[in-house]
Amino acid sequence: MNLAVIPARGGSKRIPRKNIKEFCGKPIIAWSIEAARESGCFDRVIVSTDDSEIAEVARQWGAEVPFMRPAELSDDYTGTIEVIAHAINWINKNSIKPEYVCCIYATAPFVRIRDLQAGLNILEEGKWDYVFSATKFPSTIFRSFQQTLNGGVEMLFPDHYSKRSQDFPEVLHDAGQFYWGRSGAWINSSTKIFSLTSTVLYIPPWRVQDIDTEEDWCRAELIYQYGFSKSHQNNFENEI
Repeated sequence: MNLAVIPARGGSKRIPRKNIKEFCGKPIIAWSIEAARESGCFDRVIVSTDDSEIAEVARQWGAEVPFMRPAELSDDYTGTIEVIAHAINWINKNSIKPEYVCCIYATAPFVRIRDLQAGLNILEEGKWDYVFSATKFPSTIFRSFQQTLNGGVEMLFPDHYSKRSQDFPEVLHDAGQFYWGRSGAWINSSTKIFSLTSTVLYIPPWRVQDIDTEEDWCRAELIYQYGFSKSHQNNFENEI
């Protein structure tokens, strides 16, 4: 059995009620639920939440909410792996044990069906514990710097000051959309997502957007309206 778990707690601080706020015509969590269901990758799509309103919205859009997440796994400090492991352990006790489990974030409206399918195909090859979405930094991190307390600037990698930008390696970062993993890897706390036993599925930078602030939200809606709407999708046929 393959399982999708969408974590969606109710205590969002920076954007209140973030996980069910309307995004381009539907609750933002609905985009993740629909992508999971339409991908054909999953036997079950569940939402892990501590919030009754989120649970009701999730059910309306076709997800299961077979349990309510306990309070000790719903604070600001609980990590994603702990939440997914809890869901897997619950399923293990109450249903058929899943083989592959995918965490899909509730605020990932740019997640693509073909990406979920491609991630599963990579995982099924048998080499990796995790496969997750990633993209490249828009600018090289080796020229990054920070401002000091007295107002000056200080390079984070001063040894690279005189190197040409074209000589730097490409550096990737987490796209924050989905994480495929083997069930055993999720519940084994010693297995890390960012490790040599994981690999990535590359996502074009234009369809990667963290949504943590109101500014992020507005930018994401503009990206969706232009890049994902039917009237413009042919412009991006080779990238989507």
